[in-house]
Amino acid sequence: EDTAVDRRVLRSKYLTVMHRISDERDDILLADSDKFKSIIKEVDTLHQLVQKPREQVADAEALYGIANTLVTSVKAHSDDGMTPMDFVSCILRDFSRQCGASSSQIPASVCWKDIGNAVIHMFKNAPTCSTMVGPMSSEVKKHKNTVRRNRVKPTENAKPEEVGGEKGDEEKTDTDKNMATMFGILRRHRKVNLENLILNRNSFSQTVENLFALSFLIKDGRAQVSVDEIGCHTVSPKNGPTAEEIRSGEVNYHHFIFRYDFEDWKLMLSCVKNGEELMPHRMIHAQGGQPTTPIRKLCRNRGLVLQQQEHAVAETCPESDGVSATAKSKRRK
Repeated sequence: EDTAVDRRVLRSKYLTVMHRISDERDDILLADSDKFKSIIKEVDTLHQLVQKPREQVADAEALYGIANTLVTSVKAHSDDGMTPMDFVSCILRDFSRQCGASSSQIPASVCWKDIGNAVIHMFKNAPTCSTMVGPMSSEVKKHKNTVRRNRVKPTENAKPEEVGGEKGDEEKTDTDKNMATMFGILRRHRKVNLENLILNRNSFSQTVENLFALSFLIKDGRAQVSVDEIGCHTVSPKNGPTAEEIRSGEVNYHHFIFRYDFEDWKLMLSCVKNGEELMPHRMIHAQGGQPTTPIRKLCRNRGLVLQQQEHAVAETCPESDGVSATAKSKRRK
């Protein structure tokens, strides 16, 4: 109840201000009058007490009334009001200062700093209202009751076909082989430097593949990377977690980010001595070429192409002398 009474009193004060603006309109328009300043000060004081939309409307109406009064004053001055000579005279009267002892000979100068201090309040940020969060005539939407559909349980069990044959044995990929080789090296050496383990001096791509295999070992919990006292990264093997430990949440997966590019590979070549690489170099076996079908060229120089082919075959064949002589004799005939 006290809050409602305070709001009613605040609105009545705003109404008094509106009547004052309407009654003292002529005094507000006078240049030497302080009515405008006192009314603005009173409106700012009342604005600090505004908390509800109705009081905000009253505050806006008060500012609107003051603005209309000022617009009327500006229109009156523009018609037959203050002239530029009157404006300059007022500036010299209120903000002039004499320079030197003989003020009659030296013209007065204007103190522009005082003019700026007098009008600085007009360029400040206007106080804003932070309680307006939406339209005043908002209607509360009725909550609709959601109707859930009855789901029918599936009557048939779908069994997907197994891919990969009856045995279900999948062929090991190159990454699996690299992981097995790397884990065997870790079991033999127990603790190795990271750069010695992944570096391949002859191939940058195989170095990246080794790093890829190491990331899978760490993800599976079969290897760990640690930093020793001098700041070197070392890799050591460990027993992977069981399925029960993973299911119960006792084991958490940890990931790491390792930035590696061609410049890092060059730097690693200078850090690791030749012969201290642990991962072997993998030879890529090229598949044998399939027999190709000869293609006959239908062009003007077909005879020249055939001669060049026969000459090349004759040079590679052990019986080239006899064959070439027979071919030449046939062509002469």
